[in-house]
Amino acid sequence: MSREVDIFIRNFLNEIRENNAAVFVGAGLSASAGYVNWKELLRPLAEELDIDIDSEHDLVSIAQFHCNDNGRHRINQQLLTEIASSRDPSENHKILARLPISTYWTTNYDKLIEKSLEDFGKVVDIKYTNKHLATTKPKRDAIIYKMHGDIEHPDLAVLTKDDYERYSVDRGPYINALSGDLVSKTFLFVGFSFTDPNLDYIMSRVRIYFEEHQRQHYCIFKKCKREDYITDQEFHQASIKQNLVINDLKRFQIKTLLVEEYAEITRILYRIESSYRKKSIFLSGSAHEYGDWEREDVERFMCKLGETIIQKGYRISSGLGLGIGNAFITGAITAVYDKPNAQIGDSLLMRPFPQFIEDPEQRKKVWTKYRNEIIGTAGIALFFMGNKLVGEKTHLADGIKEEFEIAHNLGLSVIPIGSSGYMAKEIWDAVIENISKYYPNHSEELLDSIKDLGTSVDKPEQLISKIIKTIELVSKTDIRRS
Repeated sequence: MSREVDIFIRNFLNEIRENNAAVFVGAGLSASAGYVNWKELLRPLAEELDIDIDSEHDLVSIAQFHCNDNGRHRINQQLLTEIASSRDPSENHKILARLPISTYWTTNYDKLIEKSLEDFGKVVDIKYTNKHLATTKPKRDAIIYKMHGDIEHPDLAVLTKDDYERYSVDRGPYINALSGDLVSKTFLFVGFSFTDPNLDYIMSRVRIYFEEHQRQHYCIFKKCKREDYITDQEFHQASIKQNLVINDLKRFQIKTLLVEEYAEITRILYRIESSYRKKSIFLSGSAHEYGDWEREDVERFMCKLGETIIQKGYRISSGLGLGIGNAFITGAITAVYDKPNAQIGDSLLMRPFPQFIEDPEQRKKVWTKYRNEIIGTAGIALFFMGNKLVGEKTHLADGIKEEFEIAHNLGLSVIPIGSSGYMAKEIWDAVIENISKYYPNHSEELLDSIKDLGTSVDKPEQLISKIIKTIELVSKTDIRRS
């Protein structure tokens, strides 16, 4: 991908980490999930008016013309016919939902954004009437502003000229809310064509107030290509108009990223998610016995490893594995407190396993769900030792193996520390034996680094530099599987 995309990903990631990012979703994202676009939505209405909609660009007027002749009911029914049916969110929706973004704006009427967020376990506060703006859903993770309404109330959807002309009167609070977010947050516009008069009016207000001090925003367009048009003239006109729109968006400090295919949008969003998650490390491990090492040496090592990971700018997720988790977290907390104005919650996610579940089947079910949730917050998983006491004998920890399988299935980069023995050694053997399964795009340097984690050391602290080197190599490696 281009250098511009690399710069965008870096800058937008910084905004996400500072909780300053917002997403504006247009009809293009819903079209990728199977819903009709605006033109296809209005096609039956245009046919009733005997208008060729393919030669029309003012679609709002088409809706108004039909309303003038037939009233609003037919338009409401058309919305219900095309949009009320439930569809599954696209991969782009799912990626956006997994990111820690709390502010979403959309002109779409469908429920794809909220469904994707709820599927990921987030509490969503949905706003599509003025009254909604005055209430706050408890413990919300994300807010969705549906500035043109919701399919549950098609009669209130903004669609005709009348609706647009009365917008500042009927929905003035949304203009103020969006103006505020455009000033305080960095937006990514996805699937949006910038033909909406409401958004143009709001952005113009922000531009006039702040002039050259506007916040930087981004949008993604698919580049006009000859095969997408019937004639050379149509392609020529579309290309000229796209360039003019891109230049015009600069007035509002919106930088445009051009992609050759829509699939590139998914790849860009995936890179954002992958880069964000790879700053979070999940530790999987447990120890009843410590092999050739002394317990004190292992605890000292784990404490130092937790401290070093935080110092390197990573976050930690941990279920506080038996025998090693407390030392690991202690080191991490020490490093956090060494940073000025640092807060534990920004660097650590600690969730001890729920222990007091008597029913074995229920316990297994709860633990599996727990593992999926906590592992899903990370991008890298470390595996260390992995043994437990069963009766009077030490066994390999099957829970560590389950966490390894979950991590792989969730797309994490897996780093088994083979020299620690036990289940970690079995996992290391499996990764080395089939490295392309776990790292399809691995370099020889990464393979050598993972191999080195299986080499015996006298003291576990000798592993720290090897682990950090491997983490840094993994952070630069794309592990997507086809």
